[in-house]
Amino acid sequence: MPDDYTRPHVLLMSEITADGKLTLKKGSSSKILMKYMAPETEVLLHQTRASCDAIMVGSNTIRIDNSFLTVRIVPGESPLRVIPSSQADIPLDANVLGPDARTLVAVAASAPEEKVAAIRAKGAMVVVAGDDHVDLSILMHLLWRDFNVRKLMIEGGPTLNWHMLHHQLVDEIRLIHLPFIVGGADTPSLVGGMHIDSEDEMIKLRLKDHYLCGTNLVTEYDVLYSEGDDGISG
Repeated sequence: MPDDYTRPHVLLMSEITADGKLTLKKGSSSKILMKYMAPETEVLLHQTRASCDAIMVGSNTIRIDNSFLTVRIVPGESPLRVIPSSQADIPLDANVLGPDARTLVAVAASAPEEKVAAIRAKGAMVVVAGDDHVDLSILMHLLWRDFNVRKLMIEGGPTLNWHMLHHQLVDEIRLIHLPFIVGGADTPSLVGGMHIDSEDEMIKLRLKDHYLCGTNLVTEYDVLYSEGDDGISG
């Protein structure tokens, strides 16, 4: 990383069930559970989007949910949509490639040229951030430096959430708690990725707020990567 490395302030926001799941089962869209959010909580979600310069989800979430990632319900501009996709394998009919907001697809240098060209032909911007896979630390710096992103919201799936936390790129977490239990050993939870070997590897959080939004409990946390750490964003 360059000596002048800076990145946006990053908020991870997600709905989760009482047992920490994001969907009903593996491969199922999170939209099914989101239907059960209180109307006030849906407003909060869109207000949060409107308050951010960019919103990011992984390419697998795009394939499963096919979200628009735009601001609706409340006044405000839709943020820049950011999709990391190392090999540029986003479906060309994905809603995020539509004209209702700007979209940036981050790819690796090894991404097939024809796929990159097809994404650009849909009107999306493409940036290279890494050689064989998207380096999220590099992407964060590019968002700050080249796209004036100062606050980024993640609505990612468990894989993106893990990588962002593992690389210490998340500053705060906001969770919408849904009063359901869905179970399932392979049902996606808030954070996937590698297993940790000891309690020393746990990512510590500090609860800073909790409140009811309609009928949903919302909790807000700061992410603490080390003692006294308040994040490394610019």
